[in-house]
Amino acid sequence: MYQSVFKRFELKYLLTDAQKAAVLEAMEGYVRPDVYGKTTIRNLYFDTETYYLIRRSLEKPVFKEKLRLRSYRPVQEGEGVFAEIKRKYDSVVYKRRLVLPQEEALAWLSGKGDAPDGGQIAQEISYFASHYAPLSPKVFLAYDREAYEAKSQDGLRITFDTAIRARTEELTLGGEAWGSALLEEGRCLMEIKTFGAIPLWLCDVLSREKIYKTPFSKYGAAYTKLIYPNFSVKGAN
Repeated sequence: MYQSVFKRFELKYLLTDAQKAAVLEAMEGYVRPDVYGKTTIRNLYFDTETYYLIRRSLEKPVFKEKLRLRSYRPVQEGEGVFAEIKRKYDSVVYKRRLVLPQEEALAWLSGKGDAPDGGQIAQEISYFASHYAPLSPKVFLAYDREAYEAKSQDGLRITFDTAIRARTEELTLGGEAWGSALLEEGRCLMEIKTFGAIPLWLCDVLSREKIYKTPFSKYGAAYTKLIYPNFSVKGAN
């Protein structure tokens, strides 16, 4: 079983090792590792030939959306992956996903295969893929994640992503999760995912350690570092 629909705020912070240690200490007694715990997350981001989706996202519009495949381990032939559509509107993140074999997912999202029988979510993803067609996987992006959830069951999740890396070749969720580093050594990305207000104990440590919210897109960082320097979008739509 897995959660297929999400609606929440996602707040991002770039931390030093010392700041991460302080947050982990403050978290004791309030959170526990979630069902995934420590894992390496693998993603394939889909885009148009002109990278319209990420270029639009980097303009920071009120509404933006992305399409990706995700797995929490190296994928073998026939194994399932998450097909996810992620939208952000007025600071609220909406995510919908379903599971299907990687080969079927790649064909479907690239317009070379039929849509699965996945109900409303499959219809939404199919509309997205057809609206922006033709789409294809453009970036493999991986990171090592520590994930925690609140013991109070209030929907609070805190994740720490380190060794964020990306590549534009070998676009598969199987094999090794290698790529070019997107963060400098000794830094990690913390995300606070919540339905509402941040608890007081968490606000206290953020204030004490001078940890401030920052905009950061992993796919955006990959595009800026690996693709944009060698890609001209002159006249592109």
